[in-house]
Amino acid sequence: MSTETFDRELDLDLAKYRCPLCQQALSLVDKSYRCENKHSFDQAKQGYVNLLPVQFKHSKEPGDNKAMVQARRAFLDKGYYQPLLNSMLALYNKYGDKSAAVFDAGCGEGFYTHQHKTEHNSVYGVDIAKETIKIAAKRHQDCFFSVATLSDLPFSDGGFGWLYSVYAPILENEFSRILQDQGYLLTVTPADNHLFELKSLIYRQATKHDTSKQAIEQLTLVEEQRLNYPMNFENSEDVLNLLAMTPFAFKASDEVLEQLRQLKLFSCQADFVLRLYQKTE
Repeated sequence: MSTETFDRELDLDLAKYRCPLCQQALSLVDKSYRCENKHSFDQAKQGYVNLLPVQFKHSKEPGDNKAMVQARRAFLDKGYYQPLLNSMLALYNKYGDKSAAVFDAGCGEGFYTHQHKTEHNSVYGVDIAKETIKIAAKRHQDCFFSVATLSDLPFSDGGFGWLYSVYAPILENEFSRILQDQGYLLTVTPADNHLFELKSLIYRQATKHDTSKQAIEQLTLVEEQRLNYPMNFENSEDVLNLLAMTPFAFKASDEVLEQLRQLKLFSCQADFVLRLYQKTE
């Protein structure tokens, strides 16, 4: 057994996969995750495991399509959201237990996931879109990735010391279940002016984001931050990739798309709210 494989198996002691069919613990045996009830889930050649049984899917290929995945990957690789990630990491470094497992809810291609990895922790990412997980696992082999639904996470209770959600649904009961006592949940949501200039090109009367706090009752709010900074574009392709990541992309007319293609300079705001909660009971 190689040192790397041994280390990864030790990491698995920090957070345990559980079977999505019977909720029993899964063990990795010969590249298959198996439970005592003989349910088996093969590890893909890229290293991820698909823990979303076909009967749990609401569509053939749930989650983002391939075009959206490629656009988000290209945009994030340019570093436009790195200030957000830096703020997230600062909170992790301030409050987090550096030896506890970290979980990225709705991890996409692993942009945030892999940058939380240190030599002392194990980091897990889950997304419902297999295409994104395939990319994440191939690019970031020092993290653990799985295809699964956030509403029924394939992990045993209390396995994580730090959990974060960037734009993903906040499912408090399930997130609380997998958090350790005194563990933390970090949520990132759009603030009032997020991408307002881009929205103004698409809608006649662009509205600002609703920043009212989602009710979280079981966890204690520890800290709240607002992060706002300008994103200056000199490449229309980057703007189009940003648009493709947004829910209002489908509202963009051909005329607006052509206008964006012709842009030489464009600036819009990145505007986020970061809220850190702790499991205190």
